[in-house]
Amino acid sequence: NDKQVILVVDDEVKILKLVKSYLENSGFDAVCAENGKTALEFFEQSLAAQNPISLILLDIMLPDISGVDLCKKIRALSAVPIIMLTAKVDEQTIINALNTGADDYVRKPFSPRELVARLKAVLRRQSGGKSGSQAILAHNGLVVDTEKCRVKRDGVEITLTKNEYKILLLLMSRIAKIWTRDEIIEKALGDDFDGFDRAVDTHIKNLRQKIEPDSKNPRYIETVYGMGYRFAE
Repeated sequence: NDKQVILVVDDEVKILKLVKSYLENSGFDAVCAENGKTALEFFEQSLAAQNPISLILLDIMLPDISGVDLCKKIRALSAVPIIMLTAKVDEQTIINALNTGADDYVRKPFSPRELVARLKAVLRRQSGGKSGSQAILAHNGLVVDTEKCRVKRDGVEITLTKNEYKILLLLMSRIAKIWTRDEIIEKALGDDFDGFDRAVDTHIKNLRQKIEPDSKNPRYIETVYGMGYRFAE
């Protein structure tokens, strides 16, 4: 299923039903949550799924947690686009939402057609106008924004060298695929590289020291003895 999945979070069932049917008629898949806890669970599960959530429509007023706080929690995990739905019209609330990382907001009551148009515009911006290419790679708390060439783990930015960044991108491009040292040199390092294949090990070691919470027990980059390396599922 290649449809983009939209997570809609609102405690008003009427709104959920309306938005869901509009999204589905516009060619999206929609997942609904009536509170923040369920939304966060859906989102965390989706990070490991084949077809992760592409965008979140998030009501600012939820029964269990404020939309702004939920936005913060999601931002610590991922750079997924978030559009806030707000019945509150005071400017400060909207500014807080945008400061915590929301990409846009739509005031209630809204026209579903306008909402879908705004949502498509945010998705276009996020993919840099390129359809189908993934601008954001996210897995298990590690987020790579390929447009800005930025890497974050659990919301904290990590500085990588050019070669470390290229190797990480390659490994994350196909989770669980084993890459040999020769493939890493050919596909990630290319013409820039005049080292020998053991130099790949050095780059991996340095990369692990930067991205792994514990480089002795890697969470992300696994060594497959006698074969090469892979990004852990």
